[in-house]
Amino acid sequence: MRPITDVAAELGLTPDDLVLHGPWMAKVRLGAVRALAARGAAGRIVLVSAINPTPFGEGKTTVAIGLAQGMRRLGNRVALALREPSLGPVFGIKGGGTGGGRSTVEPSQRINLHFTGDLHAVTAAHNLLAAMIDNAVNFRAEIDLEHRQVLWRRVLDMNDRFLRRTVIGLGGRAHGVPREDGFDITAASEVMAILCLARDVADLKARLARILVGFDRGGAAVSAGRLGASGAMAALLADAVLPNLVQSAEGVPALVHGGPFGNIAHGCNSVIATRTAAAAADYVVTEAGFGFDLGAEKFFDIKCRAAGVWPRAVVLVVTTRALKRHGGDREAKSGGAEGVAAIERGLANLDRHVASVRAFGFEPVIAINRFASDAEDELATIERACTERGLRVARAAPFDGGGEGCEVLAARVVEACAAPAALPRFLYALEDDPLDKIAAVARTIYGAADVSLSRTATNDLARARDLGYGGLPICIAKTQSSLTDDPTRVGGPSGFTLHVEQVRIAAGAGYLLPLTGEIVTMPGLPKRPHALDVDLTEDGEIVGIS
Repeated sequence: MRPITDVAAELGLTPDDLVLHGPWMAKVRLGAVRALAARGAAGRIVLVSAINPTPFGEGKTTVAIGLAQGMRRLGNRVALALREPSLGPVFGIKGGGTGGGRSTVEPSQRINLHFTGDLHAVTAAHNLLAAMIDNAVNFRAEIDLEHRQVLWRRVLDMNDRFLRRTVIGLGGRAHGVPREDGFDITAASEVMAILCLARDVADLKARLARILVGFDRGGAAVSAGRLGASGAMAALLADAVLPNLVQSAEGVPALVHGGPFGNIAHGCNSVIATRTAAAAADYVVTEAGFGFDLGAEKFFDIKCRAAGVWPRAVVLVVTTRALKRHGGDREAKSGGAEGVAAIERGLANLDRHVASVRAFGFEPVIAINRFASDAEDELATIERACTERGLRVARAAPFDGGGEGCEVLAARVVEACAAPAALPRFLYALEDDPLDKIAAVARTIYGAADVSLSRTATNDLARARDLGYGGLPICIAKTQSSLTDDPTRVGGPSGFTLHVEQVRIAAGAGYLLPLTGEIVTMPGLPKRPHALDVDLTEDGEIVGIS
């Protein structure tokens, strides 16, 4: 690894612009962020997304890192803007979130675990508000908060299904007022979304103050600002708001900052990091969580509105195993003629995502993330299908080949960026009714024919309209495994009904959060969690995180 000060110099940053976290990691000071913002975000942004993934993911982050390394090898000044990993997936089923093989961001083990403490700060700020809410309930303070109308749950950066629904305040009057509560994972916290959508400290504080926490006994809304909590919350986020600077395995500067989930939040890294990277480099490679139907749609309809940016190219990652799964091969292990046939059937999922990319005005570049075990006839089938559809396509080998394994893909992406810039195009107008916004995403991106609301969701939307939140964007929480709200329904289905069970108001983040199907905001560990593979050696080396 290069000293982080050398990496910073590539972005025009000096040692005085940094808060060092050892020789390999740093935070960029606000003064430097402001100075870069004053230049404007002139760098060309490349958004990396994917088709609906298998449970283990399709290597989207690995491809993004490999692509940036490939672009650098071609002589381009490039930076990465990525999300921070959450401890939930690190110890759950997916493992680490820093790429893999020869396409990683480093130091990967530090980044995968505590990094610079951003997720801990978000957890603390979120739970400080929760404590102040219950303190107000307990003392019946000047704000007579109705304990049955508290909307704010607690968070923990860990997969723990047993905390999804809890009862707190037991043990008598000295221990508080009993009420139902529950936990979300930190990546689903509205505070995380606020951190990632805020343009600066002033915007951060304003958004924190707008958080809707519940209602008083007179039915009036109670915000974090009304409780007086937003200042202390901002203080806890004083360091977390600074973007983190690290590097890829081949020395590409990487701003890794913020980590909302793509299926239960908006799935994009921070606006501050993206805009900083775009002001300091000619190309910025970024990603959005899970498939295009989740993170990428929210990248356009939520993040681009907030950040005032628009990408120049979109990359869709596909793999043989994902296409085989969408073709009906649940284990994605078939080979030969059977494997080719499964891929051909699974192309319906790719077709749906290509149509979604075009809905925003782009022609995607298809990146075939090649694994060592892939069969040549299956890879050739994907290439042929893409060529027949008139799509730019390239195989990529970021895991085994690093930047060299992604040079062809990099050349295709540079070509795409050279095309005339697409004008911003959103799926809905902010003044549209919230239900119409949900329907626009469900029909255009998912392929649904209709949207149904539970009684709870109907009441939630009515309350949102009455409170004046009807003009917010929407952030649909949905399974990542399918275009529908049923994770077992693969391929490219159409004509189905999207079921909305409830709608949360994220007034601080600035969106409504419809929850569909059986989506949960606190994941659980799998039968065999990845934590069983992690250990610490006697020399102090962490092993088992990949």
